[in-house]
Amino acid sequence: MMNISVIGTGYVGLVTGACFAEMGNSVICVDLMKEKIANLQKGIMPIYEPGLAELVITNISNGNISFTTDIKQALAKSDLCFIAVGTPMGEDGSADLKYVLDVAKEIGKYMKHHMYVINKSTVPVGTAFLVRQTIQTELNRRECNLTFDVISNPEFLKEGTACDDFLKPDRVIIGTDNKEATEIMNELYAPFIRSTGLMIVMDIKSAELTKYAANAMLATKVSFINEIANICEKVGADVNKVRMGIGSDSRIGYSFIYPGCGYGGSCFPKDVQALISTSARFGHQSVLLQAVEAVNTRQKKVLVQKIIDVFGDDLTGRRFGIWGLSFKPGTDDMREAPSITVIKELTKLGALIQAYDPKSMEEAKTCYLKDNKNLIYTTNKYDALNNADAMLLLTEWKEFRSPDFSEIVKRLKRKMIFDGRNQYKAETLKSYGFDYYQIGVKDK
Repeated sequence: MMNISVIGTGYVGLVTGACFAEMGNSVICVDLMKEKIANLQKGIMPIYEPGLAELVITNISNGNISFTTDIKQALAKSDLCFIAVGTPMGEDGSADLKYVLDVAKEIGKYMKHHMYVINKSTVPVGTAFLVRQTIQTELNRRECNLTFDVISNPEFLKEGTACDDFLKPDRVIIGTDNKEATEIMNELYAPFIRSTGLMIVMDIKSAELTKYAANAMLATKVSFINEIANICEKVGADVNKVRMGIGSDSRIGYSFIYPGCGYGGSCFPKDVQALISTSARFGHQSVLLQAVEAVNTRQKKVLVQKIIDVFGDDLTGRRFGIWGLSFKPGTDDMREAPSITVIKELTKLGALIQAYDPKSMEEAKTCYLKDNKNLIYTTNKYDALNNADAMLLLTEWKEFRSPDFSEIVKRLKRKMIFDGRNQYKAETLKSYGFDYYQIGVKDK
């Protein structure tokens, strides 16, 4: 058993704390938001993530996890401190390290014994040095000779499967220049990697860059297949068939080559931008990553353009039913979701939107689309289609995969579907009389 504090209770921090607790460690999760902590103490989650609530509630009951706003108390009771706070995108695209360095300052102010400080937040190269510098400055002010180690341990969690990803990782990356720190991290992660044994230890700068490189690679695959989709539409090819043709090549594979209306979320957009910014800071222009970002920005408007091509650019009096608001299925996260762009663009042209999502409508109402007066929400997917000129699929939730098409026919004013995720078979929709518009297939 290890005594662990986790600073930050967002997606990464809460999953990290819950999963370490599940393996029998003593975990204290810290956050400044009093209401959030009070809710967590009662087992009320601030986010939707499959399996997370069960893990937290179980480990509250067995005493393995607790929640507090008092970082001083948490540090006194822990030997390992994970920094898992946000690194939002700054105005210039770079990662804002304010919250990371604020935590580092608090660690320096309050630590009472040797501490292993582990960066779990996604941070640019050089952050470990800044964290070390910040902690040491506070120790010097205290005239204190306590020692500490700073370790990089980037997360590779996918929203919607984050708990499984943590409990059964395909690899664990450790960045450290210290033998004792390596041994501690090996011991900590041993229960998670028994089947694979895949722990990769490297220098800190390489570990910091690995996270950005991984996300940039995946984002590149998404933008690549979307660019191919756009070419397919121009030349009359079918991207669904092209995808099968290239995915069968083992060097390419099928993952992340699904065409659609662009990527979103808390990671890909922010991390691609941050890597572009880091490159520029060191005198390198990342032309490829700039193109990845540009393709994605354009891709979010592809469905809007298809609608304009059909209905014209004055959508006053038009009504559209939208299925899916979150940036991907399995989460309520709407950060950078394509739905935001699509809805804003359509309502700007005068359209009325009726939207449904299984988990993220509250996020839309209170944050991302709260001021949009041409947007209403429905309690089920079929009601979103009532008297609509067309249906738009934006998020591929499981409940959208095999709908009752005869019910859709009854609800829609026109038999028309714009599929932003290429979920349905064109032959099936044709048999119902639908006009069916996909990504990467020439409109007929």
